[in-house]
Amino acid sequence: MKKVKLEILGLSPSQSQQGSFALVLGEELGARRLPIIIGVFEAQAIAVQMEAIAPNRPMTHDLFKSFAAALKFTVKEIVISDLREGIFFAQIICGDDITNVEIDARPSDAIAIGLRFDAPIYVAEKILDEAGIVSTPAEPDVLGEEVVSEPHLKGSFLDQIRGLSTEKLQSMLEEALQNEEYEKAAQLRDELGRRN
Repeated sequence: MKKVKLEILGLSPSQSQQGSFALVLGEELGARRLPIIIGVFEAQAIAVQMEAIAPNRPMTHDLFKSFAAALKFTVKEIVISDLREGIFFAQIICGDDITNVEIDARPSDAIAIGLRFDAPIYVAEKILDEAGIVSTPAEPDVLGEEVVSEPHLKGSFLDQIRGLSTEKLQSMLEEALQNEEYEKAAQLRDELGRRN
Protein backbone atom coordinates (compact mmCIF):
# COMPACT_ATOMS: atom_id res chain seq x y z
CA MET A 1 0.00 0.00 0.00
CA LYS A 2 1.36 3.42 -0.96
CA LYS A 3 1.30 5.79 2.02
CA VAL A 4 1.35 9.58 2.36
CA LYS A 5 2.71 11.25 5.49
CA LEU A 6 0.28 13.59 7.26
CA GLU A 7 0.53 16.32 9.85
CA ILE A 8 -2.17 17.70 12.14
CA LEU A 9 -3.28 21.08 10.83
CA GLY A 10 -6.10 21.84 13.20
CA LEU A 11 -8.84 20.81 15.54
CA SER A 12 -12.05 22.81 15.70
CA PRO A 13 -15.69 22.36 16.69
CA SER A 14 -17.64 20.80 13.84
CA GLN A 15 -20.38 22.94 12.38
CA SER A 16 -21.87 19.99 10.53
CA GLN A 17 -22.26 17.68 13.55
CA GLN A 18 -23.16 19.21 16.89
CA GLY A 19 -20.99 18.01 19.77
CA SER A 20 -18.22 16.78 17.47
CA PHE A 21 -14.89 18.13 16.32
CA ALA A 22 -13.19 18.30 12.94
CA LEU A 23 -9.64 16.99 12.99
CA VAL A 24 -7.94 18.28 9.87
CA LEU A 25 -4.87 16.45 8.62
CA GLY A 26 -2.77 17.67 5.71
CA GLU A 27 -0.29 15.89 3.52
CA GLU A 28 3.21 16.90 4.50
CA LEU A 29 4.36 17.84 1.00
CA GLY A 30 1.12 18.83 -0.71
CA ALA A 31 -2.12 20.77 -0.63
CA ARG A 32 -4.57 17.95 0.10
CA ARG A 33 -6.43 17.96 3.41
CA LEU A 34 -8.20 15.08 5.12
CA PRO A 35 -10.97 16.15 7.53
CA ILE A 36 -12.14 13.54 10.03
CA ILE A 37 -15.08 14.12 12.38
CA ILE A 38 -14.26 12.88 15.90
CA GLY A 39 -15.92 12.89 19.30
CA VAL A 40 -15.39 15.33 22.16
CA PHE A 41 -13.36 12.96 24.34
CA GLU A 42 -11.04 11.98 21.50
CA ALA A 43 -10.60 15.65 20.57
CA GLN A 44 -9.74 16.37 24.20
CA ALA A 45 -7.16 13.55 24.27
CA ILE A 46 -5.51 14.94 21.12
CA ALA A 47 -5.63 18.57 22.30
CA VAL A 48 -4.16 17.72 25.70
CA GLN A 49 -1.14 16.12 24.05
CA MET A 50 -0.74 18.85 21.41
CA GLU A 51 -0.88 21.52 24.11
CA ALA A 52 1.52 19.57 26.39
CA ILE A 53 -0.92 19.72 29.31
CA ALA A 54 -0.25 17.20 32.07
CA PRO A 55 -3.58 15.91 33.44
CA ASN A 56 -3.86 15.11 37.15
CA ARG A 57 -4.74 11.51 36.35
CA PRO A 58 -3.60 9.49 33.34
CA MET A 59 -6.03 9.44 30.45
CA THR A 60 -6.78 6.17 28.63
CA HIS A 61 -4.22 6.94 25.93
CA ASP A 62 -1.57 7.65 28.57
CA LEU A 63 -2.39 4.29 30.14
CA PHE A 64 -1.81 2.64 26.75
CA LYS A 65 1.63 4.28 26.59
CA SER A 66 2.54 3.10 30.09
CA PHE A 67 1.31 -0.41 29.31
CA ALA A 68 3.33 -0.53 26.08
CA ALA A 69 6.44 0.78 27.84
CA ALA A 70 6.11 -1.91 30.52
CA LEU A 71 6.10 -4.54 27.74
CA LYS A 72 8.96 -2.75 25.95
CA PHE A 73 6.77 -2.04 22.91
CA THR A 74 6.68 1.26 21.09
CA VAL A 75 4.33 2.72 18.51
CA LYS A 76 6.20 3.03 15.23
CA GLU A 77 3.52 4.62 13.06
CA ILE A 78 -0.18 5.31 12.65
CA VAL A 79 -1.83 4.46 9.33
CA ILE A 80 -5.32 5.54 8.27
CA SER A 81 -5.80 2.40 6.26
CA ASP A 82 -9.38 2.18 5.04
CA LEU A 83 -12.56 4.12 4.30
CA ARG A 84 -15.84 2.21 4.14
CA GLU A 85 -19.26 3.83 3.89
CA GLY A 86 -17.84 7.15 5.06
CA ILE A 87 -16.11 5.66 8.11
CA PHE A 88 -12.33 5.82 8.46
CA PHE A 89 -10.33 2.91 9.87
CA ALA A 90 -6.78 3.03 11.21
CA GLN A 91 -3.99 0.77 12.36
CA ILE A 92 -1.45 1.31 15.10
CA ILE A 93 1.83 -0.27 14.00
CA CYS A 94 3.77 -1.16 17.11
CA GLY A 95 6.32 -3.61 18.32
CA ASP A 96 9.78 -4.14 19.71
CA ASP A 97 13.11 -4.81 17.98
CA ILE A 98 11.94 -8.26 16.87
CA THR A 99 8.20 -8.16 16.27
CA ASN A 100 5.75 -5.78 14.58
CA VAL A 101 2.05 -5.90 15.40
CA GLU A 102 -0.83 -4.13 13.63
CA ILE A 103 -3.69 -3.13 15.93
CA ASP A 104 -7.01 -1.95 14.47
CA ALA A 105 -8.29 1.33 15.93
CA ARG A 106 -10.43 4.34 15.25
CA PRO A 107 -8.31 7.09 13.67
CA SER A 108 -8.98 9.46 16.58
CA ASP A 109 -7.71 6.95 19.16
CA ALA A 110 -4.79 5.92 16.96
CA ILE A 111 -3.72 9.55 16.51
CA ALA A 112 -4.10 10.33 20.24
CA ILE A 113 -1.86 7.35 21.01
CA GLY A 114 0.56 8.11 18.19
CA LEU A 115 1.07 11.65 19.47
CA ARG A 116 2.16 10.26 22.82
CA PHE A 117 4.87 8.24 21.09
CA ASP A 118 5.86 10.92 18.55
CA ALA A 119 4.90 8.42 15.87
CA PRO A 120 4.41 9.59 12.28
CA ILE A 121 0.88 9.56 10.84
CA TYR A 122 0.23 8.16 7.36
CA VAL A 123 -2.79 7.63 5.14
CA ALA A 124 -3.20 5.20 2.27
CA GLU A 125 -2.86 7.13 -1.00
CA LYS A 126 -6.18 5.75 -2.28
CA ILE A 127 -8.01 7.21 0.75
CA LEU A 128 -6.46 10.63 0.26
CA ASP A 129 -7.45 10.45 -3.42
CA GLU A 130 -11.02 9.53 -2.46
CA ALA A 131 -11.68 11.68 0.61
CA GLY A 132 -9.02 14.38 0.45
CA ILE A 133 -9.88 18.00 -0.27
CA VAL A 134 -7.47 20.22 -2.16
CA SER A 135 -6.98 23.47 -0.29
CA THR A 136 -6.28 26.56 -2.38
CA PRO A 137 -5.62 30.06 -1.06
CA ALA A 138 -8.76 31.44 -2.75
CA GLU A 139 -11.10 28.97 -1.01
CA PRO A 140 -12.30 29.01 2.59
CA ASP A 141 -10.71 26.34 4.71
CA VAL A 142 -11.95 22.76 4.84
CA LEU A 143 -15.67 22.27 5.53
CA GLY A 144 -16.21 26.04 5.61
CA GLU A 145 -14.98 26.06 9.19
CA GLU A 146 -12.27 28.09 10.79
CA VAL A 147 -9.45 25.62 11.36
CA VAL A 148 -7.21 26.45 14.25
CA SER A 149 -4.00 24.82 15.33
CA GLU A 150 -4.76 25.49 18.96
CA PRO A 151 -7.89 26.41 20.91
CA HIS A 152 -8.81 30.07 20.59
CA LEU A 153 -10.30 32.17 23.36
CA LYS A 154 -13.78 33.51 22.91
CA GLY A 155 -13.85 37.29 23.06
CA SER A 156 -15.81 37.48 26.31
CA PHE A 157 -13.56 34.99 28.12
CA LEU A 158 -10.44 36.70 26.79
CA ASP A 159 -11.72 40.06 28.00
CA GLN A 160 -12.48 38.57 31.41
CA ILE A 161 -9.06 37.06 32.00
CA ARG A 162 -7.00 39.92 30.56
CA GLY A 163 -7.87 42.07 33.57
CA LEU A 164 -7.05 39.39 36.15
CA SER A 165 -3.86 39.19 38.16
CA THR A 166 -1.26 36.54 37.37
CA GLU A 167 -1.99 34.91 40.75
CA LYS A 168 -5.70 34.66 39.93
CA LEU A 169 -4.93 33.17 36.50
CA GLN A 170 -2.61 30.60 38.12
CA SER A 171 -5.35 29.69 40.60
CA MET A 172 -7.91 29.33 37.78
CA LEU A 173 -5.44 27.16 35.83
CA GLU A 174 -4.99 24.81 38.78
CA GLU A 175 -8.76 24.59 39.24
CA ALA A 176 -9.31 23.86 35.53
CA LEU A 177 -6.73 21.05 35.64
CA GLN A 178 -8.30 19.63 38.78
CA ASN A 179 -11.71 19.62 37.08
CA GLU A 180 -10.19 18.14 33.90
CA GLU A 181 -11.26 21.18 31.84
CA TYR A 182 -8.27 20.94 29.54
CA GLU A 183 -9.36 23.39 26.85
CA LYS A 184 -9.93 26.07 29.48
CA ALA A 185 -6.57 25.18 31.06
CA ALA A 186 -4.84 25.63 27.69
CA GLN A 187 -6.42 29.06 27.27
CA LEU A 188 -5.33 30.16 30.74
CA ARG A 189 -1.84 28.78 30.21
CA ASP A 190 -1.55 30.71 26.94
CA GLU A 191 -2.55 33.94 28.66
CA LEU A 192 0.01 33.33 31.42
CA GLY A 193 2.62 32.62 28.75
CA ARG A 194 1.89 35.90 27.00
CA ARG A 195 2.64 37.76 30.24
CA ASN A 196 6.05 36.16 30.76
